[in-house]
Parts: sequence; structure tokens; C-alpha cells
Amino acid sequence: MPTTDLPILVLNGPNLNLLGTRQPDLYGRETLADVVDLCGKAAASFGRTVDTQQSNHEGALIDWIHAARGTTSGVVINPGGYAHTSVALRDAIAMLEVPVVEVHITNIHAREEFRHRSLVSPVANAVLCGLGTGGYRAAIEWLCRATEA
Repeated sequence: MPTTDLPILVLNGPNLNLLGTRQPDLYGRETLADVVDLCGKAAASFGRTVDTQQSNHEGALIDWIHAARGTTSGVVINPGGYAHTSVALRDAIAMLEVPVVEVHITNIHAREEFRHRSLVSPVANAVLCGLGTGGYRAAIEWLCRATEA
């Protein structure tokens, strides 16, 4: 099966279920449902689909990454705070054999010092930060182009 027949997995980590209400001055007023819709539309414009998941639990994110092996054409992940703390998440992403794009709604380099370093970035194919939720659209579009047959 060509990889373009497989969905793109979009993973959202901790606290992203509160988008739109959690610090809207920082993260904006768009909700996670808006992000899911945006990702679906971006993929559909390439004739592709997405599978979206969100969890506040590190193990759930890792389980979805493990399940992505052979069942997805690429992964977009906003690891939230786990970007800066989770070696286990980094190791799970490193074993994937499909392109991975790390997304952050805010510019993590313009925030607190502890957010400047992501453990995920070195094992991702691309990193987008500071584009608001538009970073998800850019990530989907890049993955669609990168995995075209």
C-alpha cells in the first residue's frame, strides 16, 4: 500500500484539550476541535486523511506512536510540556520510519528558559513553532508533499 493511502497521525499532548480556554492570550482562542478540523481540511486538500488523538498521559502518546508503525504515512506531534521532559517519548519517535513534524503553537524559544530545549526536536524531520495553530496546517502540507508517491 502506498504511504499516501495511510492517514497522517496528529498527536496532541498534555493540556492541549484546553485550547481556547487555557491562557488564550498566549495560545489563542481556537479550540482543539478547531485544530482537528484544520488538520482534516489541510489533509483533504491533498486527498489525504488524518487520525487525531490527544492525551494528558505520556504512556498513551507512546502507545499511539508504537501503533503508528506501518499504519501511518507521517506524524505531526505537539508534545506540549513533554517536549522538554520525556526521554521515553523521544525514544518512541526515534524508532518511527515515517517523517515526523514537531509543532508548538507558541515560540518556545521566546518563552521560559526551560522551554528552549526540546528532546523531540533532534529526532523530528521538521520543527514548527510560533505559528499559532497554523503550524499544524504547515506540518500537514509538508508531510503530504514529503510523502507523495
